[in-house]
Amino acid sequence: MAGPIEQFEIKSLVSFGEIGGWEIAFTNSSAYMVVTVVVASVFLFLSTNGRKLVPNRWQSSSEMLYEFVAKTLRDNAGEQGMRFFPLVFSLFMFVLVANLIGIFPYAFTVTSHLIVTFALAMIVFCTVTLYGIVRNGFGFFRLFMPGGVPLVLAPIIVPIEMVSYISRPISHSVRLFSVMLAGHITLKVFAGFVVSLGGFGAIGILGALLPLAMTVALTALEMMMSVIQAYVFTMLTCMYLNDALHPGH
Repeated sequence: MAGPIEQFEIKSLVSFGEIGGWEIAFTNSSAYMVVTVVVASVFLFLSTNGRKLVPNRWQSSSEMLYEFVAKTLRDNAGEQGMRFFPLVFSLFMFVLVANLIGIFPYAFTVTSHLIVTFALAMIVFCTVTLYGIVRNGFGFFRLFMPGGVPLVLAPIIVPIEMVSYISRPISHSVRLFSVMLAGHITLKVFAGFVVSLGGFGAIGILGALLPLAMTVALTALEMMMSVIQAYVFTMLTCMYLNDALHPGH
């Protein structure tokens, strides 16, 4: 039986050769990212196609997702933050759908890889930094000196704030990556107990009932965490965008 770590192994599906010793390939991770985008796009397209005044269940669900992200963005970045709604909504749907797809047996969870979550976090970081500088000029750097702090403390506060700002992509990405990684490992371990104990006859099957119950409970917990982590990633994105819009606050 495969170990709990092997589910995260990246495998090449189609190889396009090597460049500088690095293999260029279409992997299982790439395939599931494509699947994630396709599933999210098809769901939104079909649920909003032929919109009705009295929405059906599918239209209601897509409208709820839209309003949920819009409210989160307004609450954290103000009405001006709505200009970033396409970016925020796309990130939310990608993370949410990728997390939920990873719960299915034999599926691959792309958000359990740090490189994927770090890439998403860097999109946010670069957007905030570039837009903040373009919009506010040198005023954007007031972010590193909070209002009301005595000037004499600037040599201490400014380096701390700069390190905190630069480390945002790390904390932003590691949070999502670590939760999904730990959750899937725990789920695989308990599922492995069920299979292993089931091979010991009637007594083993009886003993497998407890890890089976834990597996079911952990699956429900993992589904909840998939939604929560998509929300947390989105909320932090909105908070960071607020710094680009209002660096003095």
